[in-house]
Amino acid sequence: MPDTRITLAHGNGGRFMRELIEEVFARHLANPGLDTQADAVPLALDGRELMFTTDGFTVQPLEFPGGDIGSLAVHGTTNDLAVAGAVPRYLSLNAFIEEGMEIAQLDRIIASLAAAARALDVEVVAGDTKVLRRGEGGGLYLATTGIGIHRDSRLGLDRIRDGDAVLVSGPVGDHGIAVMLAREEFGLHGELRSDSASVLPLTQAALDTGGVRFMRDPTRGGLATVCQELYRATGLGVRLQQSTVPVRDPVQSVCDMLGYDPLYLACEGRVVAVVDPAAADSVLQAWRNLPEGSGASLIGHLDATARHVTLVTALGGERILEELEDDPLPRIC
Repeated sequence: MPDTRITLAHGNGGRFMRELIEEVFARHLANPGLDTQADAVPLALDGRELMFTTDGFTVQPLEFPGGDIGSLAVHGTTNDLAVAGAVPRYLSLNAFIEEGMEIAQLDRIIASLAAAARALDVEVVAGDTKVLRRGEGGGLYLATTGIGIHRDSRLGLDRIRDGDAVLVSGPVGDHGIAVMLAREEFGLHGELRSDSASVLPLTQAALDTGGVRFMRDPTRGGLATVCQELYRATGLGVRLQQSTVPVRDPVQSVCDMLGYDPLYLACEGRVVAVVDPAAADSVLQAWRNLPEGSGASLIGHLDATARHVTLVTALGGERILEELEDDPLPRIC
């Protein structure tokens, strides 16, 4: 039976969200500039190509180890520009504040947002503020729009080839588990910090090295969802090697206890790159030379003989990574 109402799964980055975007938003809003598979889209203005993106943030709790909704909004929006080959320049900010929120907490969050923007030399140049009745919001929601200068137009899903290497810039699942632990919903706690950070140093290093076909930041739906996007867009299977996918021990431990899969959990400071195999070692070394990329790894390849996204396990078996349906951790970003 078709869905007749929105569920949390419609916002998880997986199949239900993809179908919602395609069947409702894209169906009504279709135009030559709309690309639902892109992190950011190019806009030609007066002979200059700019990159444009927009995002919304509903994370709970608002402050968590390693970040908060304010810095997350800056990093999340500018990262979408960075992986599209752009240098971020300007942001707009819309704040939806729930009645009863402590002004001191709001002040901390906006100060954090401002510091994150300054660190990237990005200016917040426009915005709007709305106050919601008590009980109608989650304390604070933020919506942002970003504009950047397009540095490299050679990136795209259409450039990916059979045999290309898949790289990830560091351990996956940190953000999802750090936020979940901060909620203390399962009686668990820990010192794990979110990976929320700018990926601009990583994307610029990769572009400087050369050989990059495509980049994506694995936010909602995590690494597995990015690989599903690659498979659907290119028709090439993706074969990942479990032994080389970096996952921190605390993340894996929590996942083992609660039945989560770190490959489907959100990251907020990582890059997945598809790279010409001849350039893979060079890009990997360029990332490892940066603090943000010290845990970078080559994790797999595109494979024309495969018809799925497949994880080759440490024991040599194969596991098909299906498209995400259920939402394991809602309100994670």
